[in-house]
Amino acid sequence: MKRAEIAIVTIAVMGLLLSAGDVSARGAAEGPVIYVESQGLFYDSILAAMELPPNGPFQELYPCDLGLCTEFGPGDRGHRGGRWWIDENGNREMDEDDTYFSCPLLGPGREEP
Repeated sequence: MKRAEIAIVTIAVMGLLLSAGDVSARGAAEGPVIYVESQGLFYDSILAAMELPPNGPFQELYPCDLGLCTEFGPGDRGHRGGRWWIDENGNREMDEDDTYFSCPLLGPGREEP
């Protein structure tokens, strides 16, 4: 399995685990839930298992105490429309060793996961 596929599967599993307790509020655990720090809100997301080339604007997606987190969300300057990168090598720079993929956030955001 390619590194990007492993990262996407990892995100899907983490999202399902984080959202499994909230099935009644959303109908079903459908995909990952991402916390947007600048807004203090959680967003559902759809996994688009599409690896992207490492060029163009991307936004970092990372694990945090609240699950999967990012700095900006819909409506924020800096939001990249669901174009994510995961810092696979831990050097805090986007480079060819990292994973790049598409996974849009679905509004509206909410205060609980």
